[in-house]
Amino acid sequence: MICMATPNRATNTTGIATMIELLLPPLFAGLAVALVSGPMGAFVVWRRMAFFGDTLAHGALLGAALGLALDISLYLAVVAVCLGLAAALTALQHQQQLASDTLLGIVAHTTLALGVIAISLQQGIQVDLFAYLFGDLLAVGWQDALALWAGAILILLLMLWQWRALLSITVSEELAQVEGVAVQRTRLLLMLLLALLIAGAIRTVGVLLITSLLVIPAASARRLTHTPAQMAAVASVLGTLAVLAGLAVSWFANTPVGPSIVVAASSLFVLTLLRRPA
Repeated sequence: MICMATPNRATNTTGIATMIELLLPPLFAGLAVALVSGPMGAFVVWRRMAFFGDTLAHGALLGAALGLALDISLYLAVVAVCLGLAAALTALQHQQQLASDTLLGIVAHTTLALGVIAISLQQGIQVDLFAYLFGDLLAVGWQDALALWAGAILILLLMLWQWRALLSITVSEELAQVEGVAVQRTRLLLMLLLALLIAGAIRTVGVLLITSLLVIPAASARRLTHTPAQMAAVASVLGTLAVLAGLAVSWFANTPVGPSIVVAASSLFVLTLLRRPA
């Protein structure tokens, strides 16, 4: 009986080791995104920028298509397009012909359509469009994970450096200007940081769901906290829990990882509804 049990234990040990080896890069990548999505998502909720985030996410698909067409790094192409789109949208929001949400709606759906068409026209390249739209975190390797951590640390350092200014323009841009805050520059910085985050986070939950990872944990944290700093920190924790739960469900139930993370985040939000707002 002992001789029969030993191979089973060895097989189980090997299986667990293989699972851990495969899940570690996606786990580290997901944690990087969740960590920085907390404070960024707080600003998205406070400033009602969810639609802006969606527009940048849709533009990211166009960046991926350009990267494939030009045979350059997809990540660099997506970052470049998202940063350019953020700067352009920030400038265009001052025009008077169209309402801001109308402009964002036009740009969002146009860039998404162009991205899908451009990817479909790629000759001789096998492209998993589903992975771009809904994420494929389990396919992330160590190189991608390290790049995400580098981007996350950069975003967090810039946010800490400009935290008071970012809060000031969120409360009131007029009062912030009176206090000597460079409102235009700070607003542009926020948009660019959001673009950088979205560009990196596409691999986790995809183009169509990335705003959910920004908004849902922050909305949940809003019901549990009293200060902006607390809300940003708790949103990061909730985002981390959503990533862990989503990865576990995706691995064991064989479900798409991006939607699984979003459903996990939504479940946490439902649980916060049981508590009165802070």
